[in-house]
Amino acid sequence: MSSSPVMIKGTKSGIILVLDKTTDFEELKTEIAKKFKSSSKFLGNATLALTFDGKSLSDKEQMEVIDIIHSNSNLNIACVVETNAEKEELLKKSLNEHLMELTTNSGQFYKGNLRSGQVLESETSIIVLGDVNPGSKIVSKGNIIILGTLKGTAYAGASGNEGAFVMALDMLPMQIRIADIIARSSDEKPRKHEPKEPKIAYVEDGNIYIEPFSKDVVNDIRYFK
Repeated sequence: MSSSPVMIKGTKSGIILVLDKTTDFEELKTEIAKKFKSSSKFLGNATLALTFDGKSLSDKEQMEVIDIIHSNSNLNIACVVETNAEKEELLKKSLNEHLMELTTNSGQFYKGNLRSGQVLESETSIIVLGDVNPGSKIVSKGNIIILGTLKGTAYAGASGNEGAFVMALDMLPMQIRIADIIARSSDEKPRKHEPKEPKIAYVEDGNIYIEPFSKDVVNDIRYFK
């Protein structure tokens, strides 16, 4: 362990915050603030996933750390990733397998953000590499995967396929429709620094459910009907 009780390590998808197990949490908070403030220029302005390593923190303590990071850098923490390597590997493998299945079944990719007034339509499943902003709409006869933020409208299974789904890294839709079933956004506003996490919307028993994207949910849904 470094002489510093706080270390920042970069990964392909985000950062790992290594915390000394023996250091008091209040002291760690001070050190975290110093570390991110001094590294702010180097870290830049980005949206990243955060993984905690070393000292075990409660959900409340993790939220405090995220608030400190937001206050002392230009980073936006999109989600907290578990350090359980086996769990991460299973989820990653499952997602990759289904993304591969999507692309080998005449699926499409769209790179870019959808602005207000724009409508993107696809005869097949589609992966959007960007954000779907308020006032924009994406319509697909298959599934919709948004590797960004969904703030507009997503209509999957437009041919009447209730087995279709909508997945987004940040799920804040105005409306989601799957086949003939519609779900509108909640009036409840997310907390300012609430960690974002990938979520998936799917139909079960005639209703649309939106849940965190997890291995269990993946196994429960029949993909690509």
